[in-house]
Amino acid sequence: MKAVAVLPGNPNSVHLRDIPQPQLADQPHPHVCRIPEGRAVLVKVLQVGVDATDREINEALYGNAPPGGTHLVIGHESFGQVVEVGSKVTELKAGDYVSCTVRRPGGSLFDVIGRNDITSEETYYERGINLCHGYMTEYFVDDAEYMVKVPVQLKHLGVLSEPASVCAKAIEQAYLAQQRLQVWNPKRAFVMGSGQIGLLATMMLRLRGLEVYTLATKPGPHRKSEIAEAYGATYVSMKQTSLHDLAKKVGRPDIIFEATGNAEACFRAMEVLNLNGALVWTSITGGSHKVEIDAAKINLEWVLGNKLLVSSVNGNRHHFELGIQALSHGEMMFPGVTQRILTNPVPGLDNYQEMMRLLVEDKEALKVFVNVA
Repeated sequence: MKAVAVLPGNPNSVHLRDIPQPQLADQPHPHVCRIPEGRAVLVKVLQVGVDATDREINEALYGNAPPGGTHLVIGHESFGQVVEVGSKVTELKAGDYVSCTVRRPGGSLFDVIGRNDITSEETYYERGINLCHGYMTEYFVDDAEYMVKVPVQLKHLGVLSEPASVCAKAIEQAYLAQQRLQVWNPKRAFVMGSGQIGLLATMMLRLRGLEVYTLATKPGPHRKSEIAEAYGATYVSMKQTSLHDLAKKVGRPDIIFEATGNAEACFRAMEVLNLNGALVWTSITGGSHKVEIDAAKINLEWVLGNKLLVSSVNGNRHHFELGIQALSHGEMMFPGVTQRILTNPVPGLDNYQEMMRLLVEDKEALKVFVNVA
């Protein structure tokens, strides 16, 4: 069967290759964890989302093949339909729509208790990213433990399950951490960035009843600003209004959700956070970038202001479930809005070069995804 893969360590090596079609009895990553007897699920891949992670893997910035191999099948944002289940699988059946989590457990205490999303090991195992093959293929097999059911009414948004899980986890982590205050009732949020993560975070914070300002560079109106405003947020161009000016105008935010991919923005956000506020970093910024900040002022304000920095990456089954719930609630509150994020469908695995071109060259491509079947 067809699969899209890279040769880790070799820039721009994305290619189409033929790999064996999986069977229910297969062990897809025996070097990490084995599927218990009777708990396997065979899935037909319908759609796979791609993002900057896939682009950076193709640029050989990170990513490794499974032990003993030379290629890595990419794709970590899965949406598919169950074909067959093992004898001990009761929560899923043939025909169900599913998404599959990304990270697989290592050997740390966190992995043992089901929190492999926050493993304390340096080496991590992620499907389509590091040491485990991904979902950019026609079929895959995995443990039912890592499958999350997508309601049939939500199948048109199923490919957003993984990015939704990232947002849901980050926001939940902020609220959980803020229990340190005993009482925390945030009123205002700044979402920095208007990509898929920024817009989904905008939606989820609006669902929590917050006054949300979605910040990005390009002045509106355009698709991203229209989506943010359709969620009931206020879109702000940073070319027209600075972060400090916005905070002076509307008040300091109680929560800042940073999703810009820009290292400087991560630190500038620290300068405007409200007392007792939470700043959530979700960006991964590679390379080297130096930022000049008033460290003494930030240190003073953060200590005396009881401010909190939370970083968040990846998600486990619980966070996928939260994300899918948020997508469902978003459809009820803002019908048809989230679907507008799905801007660039690519027909079939054979068009992998167009998929990568959109990721690299098309700055207006909000969400690129492959229609596999």
